[in-house]
Amino acid sequence: MPLKLKIKRRLLARSDRVKSIELHPTLPWMLVSLYSGRVYIWNIESKQIVKTLEVCDLPVRTARFVSRKNWIITGSDDTYVRVFNYNTLEHVIQFAAHLDYIRSIAVHPTNSLILTTADDGIIKLWDWEKKWVCSQIFRGHTYLIMQVLFNPKDNNQFATASLDRSVKVWQLGSPVPNFSLKHERDVNCLDYHPGGDKPYIVTGEDGGTVRIWDYQTKSCVQTLQVHSKDVNAVVFHPSLPIILSGSTDGTVRIIHSNTYRLENSLNYGLERVWAIGCHQGSNNIAIGFDEGSMIIRLGQEEPAISMDSSGKIIWAKHSEIQQANIKAMADQEIKDGERLSLAVKDMGSCEIYPQTISHNPNGRFVVVCGDGEYIIYTAMALRNKSFGSAQEFVWSSDSSVYAVREGSASVKIFKNFKEQKSFKPDFGAEGIYGGNMLGVRSVSGLAFYDWESTELVRRIEITPKHIFWSENGELVCIATEDSFFILKFSAAAVEHAKEAKDKVTEDGIEDAFEVLTEIEEAVRTGVWVGDCFIYTNSVNRLNYYVGGEIVTIAHLDRVMYLLGYIPKDNRLYLGDKELSIVSYSLLVSVLEYQTAVMRRDFDTADKVLPTVPREQRTRVAHFLEKQGFKSQAMAVTCDPEHKFELSIQLGDLRTAYELAKETQSDQKWKQLAELAIRRCEFGLAQECLHQAHDFGGLLLLASSAGNRDMVSKLGEAAEKAGQNNVGFLSNFILGKCEECLETLINTGRLPEAAFFARTYLPSQISRVVSLWKTNVTSINKKSADSLADPTEYENLFPGLREACKAEQYLKPQREKVLPAAAYAKIPSNSERNPVDEMKQAEDSGRFVYADPVSRDEENDDDNFEEALEAAPKTPPPKKEEHKEPHPPTPVTVLPSKPEPVVTPTSPLPKQPSEPVTAKQPLEPVATKQSAEPVTAKQPSEPVATKDLVEDLEKEFELDLEDIEELDAADMNLDEDDLLQD
Repeated sequence: MPLKLKIKRRLLARSDRVKSIELHPTLPWMLVSLYSGRVYIWNIESKQIVKTLEVCDLPVRTARFVSRKNWIITGSDDTYVRVFNYNTLEHVIQFAAHLDYIRSIAVHPTNSLILTTADDGIIKLWDWEKKWVCSQIFRGHTYLIMQVLFNPKDNNQFATASLDRSVKVWQLGSPVPNFSLKHERDVNCLDYHPGGDKPYIVTGEDGGTVRIWDYQTKSCVQTLQVHSKDVNAVVFHPSLPIILSGSTDGTVRIIHSNTYRLENSLNYGLERVWAIGCHQGSNNIAIGFDEGSMIIRLGQEEPAISMDSSGKIIWAKHSEIQQANIKAMADQEIKDGERLSLAVKDMGSCEIYPQTISHNPNGRFVVVCGDGEYIIYTAMALRNKSFGSAQEFVWSSDSSVYAVREGSASVKIFKNFKEQKSFKPDFGAEGIYGGNMLGVRSVSGLAFYDWESTELVRRIEITPKHIFWSENGELVCIATEDSFFILKFSAAAVEHAKEAKDKVTEDGIEDAFEVLTEIEEAVRTGVWVGDCFIYTNSVNRLNYYVGGEIVTIAHLDRVMYLLGYIPKDNRLYLGDKELSIVSYSLLVSVLEYQTAVMRRDFDTADKVLPTVPREQRTRVAHFLEKQGFKSQAMAVTCDPEHKFELSIQLGDLRTAYELAKETQSDQKWKQLAELAIRRCEFGLAQECLHQAHDFGGLLLLASSAGNRDMVSKLGEAAEKAGQNNVGFLSNFILGKCEECLETLINTGRLPEAAFFARTYLPSQISRVVSLWKTNVTSINKKSADSLADPTEYENLFPGLREACKAEQYLKPQREKVLPAAAYAKIPSNSERNPVDEMKQAEDSGRFVYADPVSRDEENDDDNFEEALEAAPKTPPPKKEEHKEPHPPTPVTVLPSKPEPVVTPTSPLPKQPSEPVTAKQPLEPVATKQSAEPVTAKQPSEPVATKDLVEDLEKEFELDLEDIEELDAADMNLDEDDLLQD
């Protein structure tokens, strides 16, 4: 059977003729030297050129990385060796090394040495620690030397290929070769076998011949005529059992290094092949052509490794099988993410090249699959138990049952190493998957079959990459290229459908699977622990999924593959392609608790919870929250932030209040206030808003409750706290236009104050304009002079006198307090004309306008009032606010009908004769009941309305007596009332 190799092209870089190519040992870089004299470094992942070197005008035939020095060393046709720093592109050194074209450079793996060969037939050894002195010259070839290479198993030995039809093997310290390997034609290239089991050299010569030599016996092991023209490059792959050769016929041949069978031939149409490069630990192959370079990936990156439930690990290193046991580290401290120091035991060599290794469910047997064959061994002693042909091999959940796919048409099922059944899926078999049911991938999608009867259970239109079954067979993860699905399998539905045949369609049983969720994440490897699915993804994160929640366990620094989970150790184990094993802690108690919750087994969950460490309980609480168990989550969580959020969601005012007091966070107090308002706990809401210093919220609460005293005191407190916006709005709501004007003046908002006075307090315009002009004069006197004062330019302010009269007429009404019940009886402001009302009152004698007095007279009045206050037994007259003159008592006449009220937020309506006064504001106008003196003729309000008003006042009464020093003692926080929904 042929070697199963996946070939994927990763990079195509068009360029001039490539003369040498190499991959960086650690970075994703490809080094290319060109016939044009340039050197490029390509990033394989980004597919971009990251470095460019203009070396010379002649061909650069060889370039090599020296990663430990961050160097690139080049050899070119101008006979110079040049050294560059590939990070800074600094030119480190250059020197003339030969008398002719330099063909090849080899870097010693550990020492500060390089070998150079040229068309002068000489090999030279250079030491960069000794200032690039030529330490030794080797002579023995009679013609051009095409390549030189150190022996990876003996670094003091190297070999050269020459056009004198020989390969010579040399020793450092000896100027003459140890021996020669004679060829029939010119030799262009060579490579050493990387493994220690075979002392082989592979060579490529003119005419298309590839030869394999044993350099210990100095004999030719195999001769392969694989090309039609000269072979220019040949390499042993460092990890796969293949030889790659490139020729001027434009092809790359892939040859099995054990059977020497031609496995594949690649031709990308880029003309002649000049160089091939690869390195240990990667399946990337770099190929240089006449028209550019290319990166392909051979085989699979995932290592052949498996671990059973007890912690025994078996892996393949080339064809060698090795074993390690986690139990042997019982006394050692294991840290998350650190490589485990395992004692490795060699179990022997496998007859085939292992591409996959897997234990059966009980761990007694292990199967090795590769080269189109499978071999089942005993896990303890690696004794051969069974074998056969197979492209793929999978185990059932029953340890004695397995299936193989030999081709694309049929699948065979075995039990106890004997063939039980063979069947042909309806749409072929491109891949098979094991587990609770046998999965078969075909062109039509995925089909699940019963292991015993091979009957179709369900066909799903999906192209899976991996399938993972849980241990109890109830849950299955189907992973595609870019997402994964969690499905629930119903065995009862399958049994019921078998009895009722009408429920079985051509696509199987519809109720067999229920899709639980789809996650847009690519799964690389995975394993189920209970109902928790643990997996590694494409961005190197170790996560687990349970109940709709994805939890990240660790961020991995490289590609890792899950091996399994050992519950008694509470640890996950992973391996990489270098067969390094690492571990991460994952508490089994957490997984058991989450699994019990998912199965709605709350008795078990309650028993497991005490075993969950305190530091893990917040994670458990988040899981419970996502499952909808918020009250349980609040009881479990140890995070105060999380607990507060849950208490808000649950409406638990008491818990939220206690947590808010502990943290004293403004944000928490605001959240709690919002909840308290929704629950009609206005006292608690008031305290929370006060604690949060949320004056805006307090204003909303006070105005919504209709509490005039609260709004008034809030305005005073806001102004003292510098919250001028809230202070202004509080006064404005109460109709205290004078206080609003003073707030604007005190905060330096003089333009706004002038317009406010023009709208609501026309008698104050002159004073504010004077202040405004004084302020503007310090900035721009011309602008200040353009401001007109009504006392000086009365002609510019038509209707101002009527506006002043309206202000004085409305002021007594504005100071009246009306109950909310009167709102329905008051006409809207748009229906009123306060100037007309003022004129009607003036004509009827109900209103007499008093001219404003001067500042001096006003001060005299103030002094007179102070004297009256000091006089004994004399009641003091009421002092007017804002130092305005006390107007004479207007003549009040009972009107024939009630007068409407105008709020201070509306401007004065336009007078017919004076259009300018349309912008004049008006003050609230009292209704008949509020404007009249209390006389026998005043009608009383209905009793029902009066009672309603009293009830509303009691319901919305909020105490703000001590708003500046408010604490919990001032609030009614009775638990029964507070927590009542």
